[in-house]
Formats: sequence, C-alpha cells, structure tokens
Amino acid sequence: MKQLSYLLCLVAAVAANKIPDFVVPGKCPSVDKGKLWSEQTPNHEKYEGVWYQYAVIKNPYHPIDKCVRIEYSFDGRQFEAVSTGITADDRLIKHSGNVYPNPFGEPHLTIDYDNTFAAPYVILDTDYDNYACIHSCIDFNFGYHSDFAFIFSRSPSLSDSHVKRCEDAFKNINFDTSRFVKTYQGSSCPYDSQREL
Repeated sequence: MKQLSYLLCLVAAVAANKIPDFVVPGKCPSVDKGKLWSEQTPNHEKYEGVWYQYAVIKNPYHPIDKCVRIEYSFDGRQFEAVSTGITADDRLIKHSGNVYPNPFGEPHLTIDYDNTFAAPYVILDTDYDNYACIHSCIDFNFGYHSDFAFIFSRSPSLSDSHVKRCEDAFKNINFDTSRFVKTYQGSSCPYDSQREL
C-alpha cells in the first residue's frame, strides 16, 4: 500500500512537471534477478547480522549520513532491519524496517522502512562474510526510473579487493559507480551508543 501511495504521488508530480531529482529518464538496468534469487535464497541466514555502510548514492529516503550500522535479524522468512547512525545535523538516530520476499512473487527481496515506500532490494553480489552490493530500482510510466545503491561491509572498513567486487557488480549492469559517496566510518563513530538507542 505504501508503494502504491508513493506511485500515485509520483504520477501526479510527473503530470505537473514537478519530477523529483531522484527520478530520471530511462529504464532500470537489466539484472538476472532469477539467477541471483535462486543462488541467494538458501543462504539468507548467512546474510543476517551486522553490516556497515561503506558507500551509498544520493538517497532522500535514507536519513542517516555517517557511522551507518545496520543489523539484520532473520526469522527464516524475512529480516528485521535496524539502522543506526548520525544524521547530517549530528543527531544520533535509529531507523527500523523489514526486508522480505517480494509479495508479488518477483525474484528479489523488498525493503520496507518506517516513513518510506517499499522498494526492491537486490543483492547483486555478496560473500556474506565481507561485502554486499545492493541495488534498488523502480521503473515508472512516462519513461522514468529511480534507483538507489549501497555497498556494505561486515566491519567499518572494506578492503580494496572487496570494493572492486562491488564496483564490478555494478559495472556489469551499466551502473555509473562514480555516483557513490563513501560513508564516514571513523574513530568518532559511537557504535556502542547506537546499540542502546
């Protein structure tokens, strides 16, 4: 229902020639979601636990700016997700949601956080122990689409070789990796405090 409401608002905005800057001309890239889904579904339990955001592209629905830490708890079907970190105006916050199989049977997960709209959550590549490369894209009518992307790490830092694995995964779908901005994960990040929010 959230996604439907969002789409209706977007259609109205497009009709009024007031297109949000994260909605751009073109279509979502071609991704073999079926292959990824069949490979990853048996391993979803390995995906749970703590991840740190290494890099992200501009995302108006992602309120956390730095020290981003995400904890996924898997119940055998879906993940409960809790993201913590610091906003651009230096507030420590927690953002919660769920990641679950697409309710319409499409071969990918769906991410659904508080105060946002549900969106595809496609894991382009992961080794479960070091890195994960996430892409989310929605096609709209009128020849527009919107996409978001993330690079996650199991620790606050990520080796160059693992960064390259994600860059290669994104380049394979013709995604412009220059759009990524590295997330601050430095010594001033209050990871212990975040767990108590």
